Amino acid sequence: MEQYKKEFIDFMVECQVLKFGTFTLKSGRISPFFMNAGAYITGSQLMRLGQYYAHAIHDNFGDDFDVLFGPAYKGIPLAVATSIAYSSLFGKEIRYCSDRKEAKDHGADKGGILGSPLKDGDRVVIIEDVTTSGKSIEEVYPKIKAQEQTEGGIKIVGEIVSLNRMECAPDTKKSALEVIEEKYGFPAKAIVTMSDVVDALYTQGPKTVITAEIKQKIDDYYAQYGAEGVSF
Repeated sequence: MEQYKKEFIDFMVECQVLKFGTFTLKSGRISPFFMNAGAYITGSQLMRLGQYYAHAIHDNFGDDFDVLFGPAYKGIPLAVATSIAYSSLFGKEIRYCSDRKEAKDHGADKGGILGSPLKDGDRVVIIEDVTTSGKSIEEVYPKIKAQEQTEGGIKIVGEIVSLNRMECAPDTKKSALEVIEEKYGFPAKAIVTMSDVVDALYTQGPKTVITAEIKQKIDDYYAQYGAEGVSF
């Protein structure tokens, strides 16, 4: 595992973004862990977060993109922090934008997009915190494509999230990221997977954050909800 991935896992725990216990998810599932990117609240935390995302984007997609699209609302600070980090780390200026929940009907920047306008020729990476169902892309994808002047004018290079939960999306045995890849035809990647987390904090780690008891709960959870082929 790359060093930045190990550091990112510790960083999530340190910031109390990744927690272990008993949590009821929006889906109704009872999960032994929970990730909340809204817990990054300081300037130094956002600076480091942007750097981790920038490394992961560079590893997965290289420099062949122009725009980071962060779906409102949590995706907005992610796109801003990562565009700053990308310029600093890799010397390339990346524009950022987001969708508006309600289109603005006045001023010079009216419309449904916040930040940089999208135009034909743009290559876009979508940036999110986490996805368990892929539903957010159902809303975001048509908003991006609606900015095209000609069909296929805007290319979505891929999507990046913090954590691949590696659990099955609704009505399938595949993970949400696999569903996105199959449905939309672009790669969907994560900085780290839940397998990486278990390896870093339990298998190869101190077993203080993920204890033997928590590890058993994780195993039980994935026996029920794990995506096809996932095992720890």
